[in-house]
Amino acid sequence: MTITSTSPPDAVVLGPPATRPAVQPSRRKNNRLTHNRWGYAYVAPFFLVFGAFSLYPFLYTAWVSLHRTSLSDIDGGTWVGLENYRNLLQSEFFWNAARNTLTIGILATVPQLCMALGLAHLLNYQLRGRTFFRTVMLMPYATSIAAATLVFAQLFGRDYGLINTALEAVGLDPVDWEGGTWSSQIAIATIVTWRWTGYNALIYLAAMQSIPGELYEAAEIDGASRWKQFLHVTIPSLRPTIVFTIIVSTIGAVQLFGEPLLFSGNGTTSGGGSGQYQTLGLLMYQQGWSNFNIGQAASTAWAMFLIILVVVGLNALVGRLRARADR
Repeated sequence: MTITSTSPPDAVVLGPPATRPAVQPSRRKNNRLTHNRWGYAYVAPFFLVFGAFSLYPFLYTAWVSLHRTSLSDIDGGTWVGLENYRNLLQSEFFWNAARNTLTIGILATVPQLCMALGLAHLLNYQLRGRTFFRTVMLMPYATSIAAATLVFAQLFGRDYGLINTALEAVGLDPVDWEGGTWSSQIAIATIVTWRWTGYNALIYLAAMQSIPGELYEAAEIDGASRWKQFLHVTIPSLRPTIVFTIIVSTIGAVQLFGEPLLFSGNGTTSGGGSGQYQTLGLLMYQQGWSNFNIGQAASTAWAMFLIILVVVGLNALVGRLRARADR
């Protein structure tokens, strides 16, 4: 018997699995940039406009504030360092404008936000014609500053103003709204409050509508009245929105310009005969475009910016401490 040995077919030698070549970090970065090129193309116009109309003027104003220069020859100024800031801190006009800005800001912001919160709370219920009321509340914000201020200037007129006529009708003496310090600031704060209350009310209303209804149902089951629900449910839920509106209102108060400029009716930047309602915005305009001292005006603008930074920082610190205390 012959035994025939059959050799197995050629064996396939299996080696270690093939490894993909490692991608170099530079190539990976280039691939990512190529993949996101359309995203960069979409956001590029914003950054170009921001750099041309926001960042460059911001930095150039800081550079101008370190020079003594006039409106007619901005590029030919003389380097003075921090002299403009020292002169600003020693100026009684600056401190007067700062006090007026503070008082007008408080007189306008506190009633404005309180009334806006109350109006939003009322509109948050199922009322008839809610869309109509929301539109009406937004109309003052859409009104021109010049038109609103001129109308209120007539209402607060000393001789023939409607408000003084009403005061005389009830046996009170007429008020020189423009001539007095507190009266003029109250009048200007009234204009600001009229224009911005509806705007803030709609912001509060939008935030209220995002509060879960289960919180109100649980509070109602516990026997809480609507007032207690407002205090213990609505207000805590609106805390971030309230902080936001406080910050925005503070920024607007520091930059207040149009209302005090047009309140006198003649467009002067002195803020009354004795500067009783001159704000920092009016002072900056007066320094730059009336006195032609652009360097001093730029330093005033940066002082306003630093005041805003301090106020925003304090609000952020208070909010962080409150959040830490709630934990």
